Amino acid sequence: QVQLVESGGGSAQAGGSLRLSCTASGDTINRRCMGWFRLVPGKEREAVATIHTPTSATYYADSVKGRFIASQDRSENRVYLQMDKLNPEDTAMYYCAAGPSCNGGLLHHVLVKYWGQGTQVTVSS
Repeated sequence: QVQLVESGGGSAQAGGSLRLSCTASGDTINRRCMGWFRLVPGKEREAVATIHTPTSATYYADSVKGRFIASQDRSENRVYLQMDKLNPEDTAMYYCAAGPSCNGGLLHHVLVKYWGQGTQVTVSS
């Protein structure tokens, strides 16, 4: 059993930055596919970034490519999402997730085994 706890959400101005953290407990993040998803009421859940922890390979949605960076700290059992050049369309609840495989791309929600509780990100213009 893995527990995931996100932190780092909050408010930012357009063009600003935030960094989200996801700390895992109960098991290591090693040998997992760790993903970041976001959800806006009335819209479909969107996978925005994924990191394959064994290789540190990262994958991004087109909507965030070049602005968001996923990274990991295995010693802290933690993954991060650095979000730069934020815009109001990035406003959402952001969730950390863990799955067994990335399959060479963004973590698909059907493969997620563990979810965090979410952290709100609000970007104002």
